[in-house]
Amino acid sequence: MASGKTKFGRELAKISGLGFADIDELFEEKYRISIVDFFEKYGEELFRQLERQVLIDTEQLDGMVIATGGGTPCFFDNMDFILRNGRSVYLRMPPAALANRLKSIRKQRPLLKDLKVEEIDQFIAEQLKAREPFYSRAEFTVDGHGPDLKALFELLKG
Repeated sequence: MASGKTKFGRELAKISGLGFADIDELFEEKYRISIVDFFEKYGEELFRQLERQVLIDTEQLDGMVIATGGGTPCFFDNMDFILRNGRSVYLRMPPAALANRLKSIRKQRPLLKDLKVEEIDQFIAEQLKAREPFYSRAEFTVDGHGPDLKALFELLKG
């Protein structure tokens, strides 16, 4: 959450000459509802099931950089799917940096919208700890503060 996956993905796609897709945007297009509203109406369990289908649908996209949601790799066998179907990059950032980014936009994030500002640091630290085993399986791990996109592109080509 807030590591810069969409921004980073768009920039990497531009440098590499590939297309770009964002799982969250694809979800919202397909189901014609914002993720925040979907969570509120139907809950996380159904969201994760449908998000899984959106991820599987990306298998039909060739030559694309795809940004997942922060939780996408952590449910079902999504990380296995990601590893089988492309190259994977984990944008690593410390929990405090993520929390600082999220505090001002928490109302736009379904898992954060009901939290008080002072609860975000703890929540992000717990989420990251739970998600790290999935994220660490990525083929590449880069510093989310300022990844060297050209160097990463060269690694991904290899």
